[in-house]
Amino acid sequence: MTKIHSAVLDMQSDLRKGKINRREFLRFATLLGVSATTAGIMAGCGNQPAAPSTPIPIKRGGTMRIGTALQEVSHPARLSWVESSNVLRQVAEYLTETGADGITRPWLLERWEANEDVTMWTLFLNKGIKFNNGQELTADDVIFNFEQWLDPTIESSMATLLSYLSPSNIERVDDYTIRLHLDAPQIGVPEHLYHYPALIMSREFEGDFIKQPLGTGPFILTEYTVGDQAVCQRRPDYWRMGVDGNPLPYLDELIYIELEVEERVEAMQGGGIDTLYMPSPRDWQVLKEVPNLAVYGVSTAQAFVIRMRVDRPPWDDVRVRQALMLCQDRQRILEGSYFGQGELAIDAHVAPIHPAYCEKPIPKYDPEKAKTLLDEAGYPDGLQVKLITKDDRSEAELARILRNLAAPAGFDIELNTIEPAKYWEQWTEVELGITHWTHRPLGTMVLALGYTSDKEGNPVNWNETRWVDEEFNTLLRQAERTLDIPKRREIMCQIEEIMQTRGPIGISYWRKIWTIIRAEFKNVKMHPTGYDLFYDVWKDT
Repeated sequence: MTKIHSAVLDMQSDLRKGKINRREFLRFATLLGVSATTAGIMAGCGNQPAAPSTPIPIKRGGTMRIGTALQEVSHPARLSWVESSNVLRQVAEYLTETGADGITRPWLLERWEANEDVTMWTLFLNKGIKFNNGQELTADDVIFNFEQWLDPTIESSMATLLSYLSPSNIERVDDYTIRLHLDAPQIGVPEHLYHYPALIMSREFEGDFIKQPLGTGPFILTEYTVGDQAVCQRRPDYWRMGVDGNPLPYLDELIYIELEVEERVEAMQGGGIDTLYMPSPRDWQVLKEVPNLAVYGVSTAQAFVIRMRVDRPPWDDVRVRQALMLCQDRQRILEGSYFGQGELAIDAHVAPIHPAYCEKPIPKYDPEKAKTLLDEAGYPDGLQVKLITKDDRSEAELARILRNLAAPAGFDIELNTIEPAKYWEQWTEVELGITHWTHRPLGTMVLALGYTSDKEGNPVNWNETRWVDEEFNTLLRQAERTLDIPKRREIMCQIEEIMQTRGPIGISYWRKIWTIIRAEFKNVKMHPTGYDLFYDVWKDT
């Protein structure tokens, strides 16, 4: 680092005064370009003497088999599911990485710098990194990717996150330096660059990753068959080194195997796979008792979102939406659908794990008040509605519990539980549904993806509820450029209040998730978004 942003020094003062906690300081100091090591020292974390180092018995070789879903893949910028991104991230990489600890660090980037008002970000690439076709990664490749993300014909969710950036404002400084001149201030740029569709492609990429699997990552894609199997084999000339002084990865091969959800537990018990994508709490209950399996858990901002399309009756009436929100007995829903493995939530898509979260009381179950609201909305005899959801996680159980809880209020809920693929084909179109949203490290990030409008005032691609609120949008943009954490929390308090009082969703709880894997695999990291980070995992056999 040649410079520390002045806001970091202000935050350090706030930390010493107790206005913010150490975690908040570390997250935002690193976002503003301070290395994690330096930020730790500034926060008082790095003053202890280092423990004596002991050799790590790294072993190389072996195969890992992962039970998952193998979906259609074309352009990585259009990725909508973590499952497919988990295969691609073994082959291609990101400019940054937000780790399991919530800290964002440089990856393909060496470092970055932001100006005082976070309207200009300078990105410095590591030198000498090569794609698996031998081409060196340069600024031209990075600029190509930004242009792809912002191209409306690509229809990438990155365009929503990068709404503050115009293609004409991307500057090539030199072969390894890119400068972004933002249309509006934005604190979250480094974390946005780890959104799972932000994989860095070669400028030679023509739009189909399966036909052209170019990347800088530790593995090479040798097979990808939708609904069957994907094979990633060790790349011998990967740019990152292991602790043994040789190139990563340690494993020779990753095999992703398509299995139905109910088949994965049996495959784990029988030795057919070594780990599985996003085990349910029911899977966890069974597999945690199986010998020779390791279980890693983490709290997240993942949620089953009860979402209502506000451009369709009866959900265009805020009283009806409020009535359904009041029908959540959140503790009963958590226990009945997820074995109590989570944290109760408010009806705003901001979680306690997010920086600047504003704590508010958990709303109480109140069917009588809900019934009064339905009466005021013109439904004195109750209301019949259809709830559509999928059946691969805990959505179906949540839907059944909600149907029973809502009956005393006058809701007659017809359940339509469908296969996951069919739900995802129509997830932005259903009038009333339950959509699983994965973890994002910043509350502002998920709010921008799911609840905002474009420059013409139209809901963005992932705004499944079609809810557009001018005050909400204005406050969100203020939060995105507010460096002072206590002030940003004040703004988030207002945002959360708006979502609770006139928003389009209900969230009963935030999910805990697990990695369950054979114990011989070492150095496994549990990421709250469910990302497969296997580049430095080894097999002890």
